[in-house]
Amino acid sequence: MAPWSTEATPGSLLRVEHSSGVVLTQAARKALPLGVLWGCIFGVFISSSAISYVSIYKTLAERTHLVTAFGSDNATSALFGPGSLLGTVGGFTVFKSFMALIILGAIWGLLTATRLLRGEEDAGRWELMLTGQTTSRGATAQALGGLACGVGVLWAVTAALTVATGRYPEVNIAPVPACYFALAAVASAAMFVAVGALTSQLAATRRQAAAYAGWFLGVCYALRMIADAGVGLHWLVWVPPLGWIEELRPLTNPQPLTLLPIIGFIAVLIVSALHLAGRRDLGAATLSDRDQRPSALRLLFGQVGLSIRLLGPTFIGWVCALAITGTALGLIAKSAGASISGSSARTVFSRLGATGIHARAFLGVSFLIVAVLVAFAAAGLIGAARSEEAEGRLDHLLVRPIARLSWLAGRVVIAVAVLVSAAVMAGAATWFGTASQGAAVSFATLIEAGVNVVPPALCLFGVGVLAIGIWPKAASWVVYAVLGWSLLIEIAGAATNTSHWLADTSLSHQLAAAPAVNPNWTAGAAMIGIGFVCTAIGAATFRMRDIRGA
Repeated sequence: MAPWSTEATPGSLLRVEHSSGVVLTQAARKALPLGVLWGCIFGVFISSSAISYVSIYKTLAERTHLVTAFGSDNATSALFGPGSLLGTVGGFTVFKSFMALIILGAIWGLLTATRLLRGEEDAGRWELMLTGQTTSRGATAQALGGLACGVGVLWAVTAALTVATGRYPEVNIAPVPACYFALAAVASAAMFVAVGALTSQLAATRRQAAAYAGWFLGVCYALRMIADAGVGLHWLVWVPPLGWIEELRPLTNPQPLTLLPIIGFIAVLIVSALHLAGRRDLGAATLSDRDQRPSALRLLFGQVGLSIRLLGPTFIGWVCALAITGTALGLIAKSAGASISGSSARTVFSRLGATGIHARAFLGVSFLIVAVLVAFAAAGLIGAARSEEAEGRLDHLLVRPIARLSWLAGRVVIAVAVLVSAAVMAGAATWFGTASQGAAVSFATLIEAGVNVVPPALCLFGVGVLAIGIWPKAASWVVYAVLGWSLLIEIAGAATNTSHWLADTSLSHQLAAAPAVNPNWTAGAAMIGIGFVCTAIGAATFRMRDIRGA
């Protein structure tokens, strides 16, 4: 009998009595390969940044030009973090890779934590374990132990590759600073593992837990961006946890004492998560779930209405998140855009497709952030559709006179509505922010910029539907892998010359940087067409295959 089996057999309960460490073992088995994989991604990204610097910026004049372009530019600081000591290999490596690794680490942490905590609990894999000596609090502690192993391996692999790169003669980064840089790079992963652990106790489902953690990440990034935008609010960098990581300043001006609030934050969240885990019933939620409220039959007129009800909180959450992000971008657009006109930073903005100066150029690059958020919404909708099948809820619909294609078509229509509405809201909120600061960008232009970010998200959603049809168990990982790759390639190409063949593999690279330039509706139509074809193939294969659980 497998350790996770929920089927009781003679002697199985006896084995459970002596398997108090099985949750730790299983969590570690799932977290360790992910730690190795993402450690390799982190290490390669850091190595490529360092090596590209010594390969491209060979002369003192070229390095001086780099410092002039980015050293004190508010626009690039808001997007990529402050550029310190850009005349050195370490300073450039941090500037190019650090913020991207912080965000990716946070996403990895919250998704992995909610999967191995709330996800395993929702799937019923803890029920048999808790009939033995293991308590709910003990199981949570063991799962956190397995997650800690994953974070540890993530750091070890990242550090090993960074140290190896530092031994390259022209890079010349000592082992201790290299290990400190790796620690700073994975600190967000550790922090958001703790955030995911807490939201797993608060939420009723894994999807809700991930959404709560994602909300927190979005607010943290927005506050950090405002703090670095040169609008006189740099003290805000000490408010969000992402700002604390930035203040570690690896390879430039190390501040290891900043690890103390990070460690304290993680400790408080873990203690809180363990406390809540011991107080609630298995499968229950600390925050009120809709199942505990009075019955409401609105929209329950069919499977489409049911889908709208189920995805309603997700829709509201993404619309609000994008409204907050758009408002934050609009508030700093005028100030940050002013720095572009007087610096050589136009180079990096032009490489991202945002030609010109002032607020339009800044917003052209900033809407890449909006595009990433809308793409994350698309990935979340794929995860929600897959979870309906994996957790057995789809079975209850399909035993009724509801065709598979009808259910999937309803999900596709709802997803398109969610993505378009959220993107339009982002454009409207950005206009509100720019109008309050007197930036001359019209409402119609920013609504158009919002619609412009929808095609990559629809393409990604189509890839997810294709994965649901062909490889359902990996559907979520496929869409997040495509999204992560697109983000890495786009950020990597911002400060260096990237092969156009490699750049073309990024969905973000196909996106015109509106409102700095006019939207490329031809490229947008092509991405929508690819998404449509993938959706059609995924629907055909979904119709023919068996329904598969987790």
